[in-house]
Amino acid sequence: MERIWQKSYPPGVPAEIEMDGTTTLVSIVRESCRRYADKTAYLSMGRPMRYAELDRLTRDFAAWLHANGLRRGDRVALMMPNLLQYPVCLFGALRAGCVVVNCNPLYTAHELQHQLADSGARAIVVADNFAATLQKALPGTAIERVLVTSIGELLGPLKGRLVDFAVRRVKRMVPAWSLPGSTRLGDALRAGRGAPFAEAELDQRDLACLQYTGGTTGVAKAAMLTHGNLVANVSQAYAWVRPLVTEGEECVVTALPLYHIFALTANCLTFMKMGASNLLIVNPRDIAGLVREMGKVPFSAFTGVNTLFNALLNYPDFARLDFSRLRLTMGGGMAVQRSVADRWKAVTGRSLAQAYGLTETSPAVTINPLDVQVFTGSIGLPVPSTDLSIRDDDGRELGIGERGEICVRGPQVTQGYWMRPDETALVLYPDGFLRTGDIGYVDENGYVFLVDRKKDMILVSGFNVYPNEVEDAAALHPGVKEVAAVGVPDERSGEAVKLFVIRKDPALDAETLIAHCRKHLTGYKVPRYVEFRDDLPRTNVGKILRRELKPAAQQTEPAASSAKP
Repeated sequence: MERIWQKSYPPGVPAEIEMDGTTTLVSIVRESCRRYADKTAYLSMGRPMRYAELDRLTRDFAAWLHANGLRRGDRVALMMPNLLQYPVCLFGALRAGCVVVNCNPLYTAHELQHQLADSGARAIVVADNFAATLQKALPGTAIERVLVTSIGELLGPLKGRLVDFAVRRVKRMVPAWSLPGSTRLGDALRAGRGAPFAEAELDQRDLACLQYTGGTTGVAKAAMLTHGNLVANVSQAYAWVRPLVTEGEECVVTALPLYHIFALTANCLTFMKMGASNLLIVNPRDIAGLVREMGKVPFSAFTGVNTLFNALLNYPDFARLDFSRLRLTMGGGMAVQRSVADRWKAVTGRSLAQAYGLTETSPAVTINPLDVQVFTGSIGLPVPSTDLSIRDDDGRELGIGERGEICVRGPQVTQGYWMRPDETALVLYPDGFLRTGDIGYVDENGYVFLVDRKKDMILVSGFNVYPNEVEDAAALHPGVKEVAAVGVPDERSGEAVKLFVIRKDPALDAETLIAHCRKHLTGYKVPRYVEFRDDLPRTNVGKILRRELKPAAQQTEPAASSAKP
């Protein structure tokens, strides 16, 4: 498709990004640490970390990894919320030449074990809140080095002890765990400080991250994101926001988890390139705490998902914050509702720009002009150096205004899935276009509109939930004969999971099945509704047709056959 969207680009946004072939994430980090050495890179619970300190600590962690046998290409898993330790370990692992495997701290042991075993990770850094989960997940993995940290470990001696005492003794948020041979992260950093270190020689073809997402088989698979992929997307996003920002002066609120590709690229990497400070929010579900933290800093940028924006708007104290420095707000991960966008502008005086992307595209594909005054529902314009093609089921390109599958080609697109060539072949056309599984169209001005999803993926608060994974968990209950999972509209989370079940045990009820699922699935994947049936719609070969269940799912009511998790 001709790049007609470029005629609608905001002033100052180039048609192409420059890729010199040598820039890596490591060189971006080192350059920012050099240019902005005395400025705050991260701020957590009132504790600032300057770029110079970040440079030193990442070097120390990389040296420890090398001293303990980790080398270029080895996988290092990270399992923690938005702590100061996250960027230290992220960039330290990259400086050592390792590949980062981001793990959701809320994973069950089953989910974590699969990801660690599949990636072949040799080391993991885990917050002690989740060490008990790791303890259960370790058997069958290649993990050789375990580093444990606490929420307060990098907050300073006094504040750190107070925070950890409250977390462990008052709130009792750290279950008992035993990981023989594990090392405290602080001890590793001190050991690394005195160890020799030679920067790993990397290029843009080297893997930077294995970013896990769901699959058609129900088994989570990792998109291979190279240094080149992520550098390209950082450059694309940077080109988009640069006309509105002042380098070295911005402060972005990072409430979305850094292990998620949206916050990783948009907040952690792109804003680092411009010398901004990141206000790290450990628990974004604590809206009162989030608002309190926002009230302490002159924030100028905010990224989030629709559910987070809506929760803030419904919290009275949010409207009392000072929005005078707020320049840009970007929403992604799930569709932004018009009512939420309108209220955001009314309360903050600033527009909410919607963006679109996927794990496989590092993630940005399209972004709306950040100073747009009217919410149109569009997911925006393709970012520089990005090609878009709308295709039918046979792979033929469609025209302007015609609805089909959105396909993407550009330097930010993954080369495929880790150790899964068959899955890769399903999503990449021979001409390099990635099949997104989303249905949309492009209007005459180049704006892209999302209208449906071709694939069965369910989007809960910006997180992908794949029906097969939920069905597999539900089917483990002895009272379930057959099961199908679909998404239903939800005011809070965009969509929620609903199960359609054929019972093996007539006594099985919804509450029991949901409680069972909660033991095997992360919270956002747990079904909210259950409907029991005598049969389910099927193809001629017996495959359950989820699409035929969706109309019935839209009529879901909280009746006797449904329950909330």
